Amino acid sequence: MPRQLALPLDLSPSFAEADFIPDAANVAAREFLAAPESWPDHRLVLFGPAGSGKTHLAHVTAARHGWRLDQGAALRGLPHLPARGWVLEDADLCPEPAALFHALNAAREARLPLLLTGQAPPSRWPFTLPDLMSRLRATTAVGLEAPSDTLLAAMLAKHLADRQLNLAPALQQLLLLHLPRDTASLRSAVARLDEAALASGRLNRATVMEALRELDT
Repeated sequence: MPRQLALPLDLSPSFAEADFIPDAANVAAREFLAAPESWPDHRLVLFGPAGSGKTHLAHVTAARHGWRLDQGAALRGLPHLPARGWVLEDADLCPEPAALFHALNAAREARLPLLLTGQAPPSRWPFTLPDLMSRLRATTAVGLEAPSDTLLAAMLAKHLADRQLNLAPALQQLLLLHLPRDTASLRSAVARLDEAALASGRLNRATVMEALRELDT
């Protein structure tokens, strides 16, 4: 049979609040995000590794409160403050530390709620500006913990459903057994399974094992 060409389509995930999966790994973060009026200096840092749910929670928080969401990698110069609240995603990637410093000060003076996200605790962000690091170390921070088995299984099922892939429960368990315990690895594995299914028309134990071998290399 002729092989089907696998097109490199980039599926946009849903960041709707209804699609977020509550878990013990994110309960502390959800409690903090539900009460921005209690944040000291109206500021909070949410941190966790890639695929842990930071982006989803950032979008949920922005949508729930009507706040503006910007990317830290695009923050430069003197920022223009939003009217109600501000989410600065991946603030640890800001190319101009002085711009982030000005953003923190301006939001504090305006008593504007400000949510920053990053992969590590703010004390480990890669900035050398002393005043900025002082502000970051003084900011309340909450981390996303390692996902539970239940959350990993639910995330795998969601990624498969997003791509309309029907994978037997036993093969889902095989993936969970051999993959690293993070949702980024799950997402990569499902993307490779999708490519394999498009190319060969099959989704069985052999394609699962091949995907695991490719990810391992």
